[in-house]
Amino acid sequence: MVASSGLGVFAAYGGFMASISKDQVAHLAMLARIEMDDEELSRLAGELDGILDAVALVGEVASADVEPMANPVAMNTVLRADEPREGLSGEAVLGNAPEAEDGRFVVPRILGED
Repeated sequence: MVASSGLGVFAAYGGFMASISKDQVAHLAMLARIEMDDEELSRLAGELDGILDAVALVGEVASADVEPMANPVAMNTVLRADEPREGLSGEAVLGNAPEAEDGRFVVPRILGED
């Protein structure tokens, strides 16, 4: 069994995570130099309890027989064979442009220099 030091928020006891109290949230807020009123402290304590419950659920997952992975879904990329083919001509590409000049796209000036 491993217990953390400090506030004991993440201290494990019998597979259960301790809940966080309003006083512990106030202490953390003081350390972070964050001013919070009683209503905010109570609300945040409840939210942090929900987060700790979610972390506890993740900790209960039987992971001894699961190989480490980067993605739980098999990533099989299906690629077609490369086949060289004729590309578009410059005229065809520039034909789609609102404005072209000397074989180039004309775009609005964004800098004040000539």
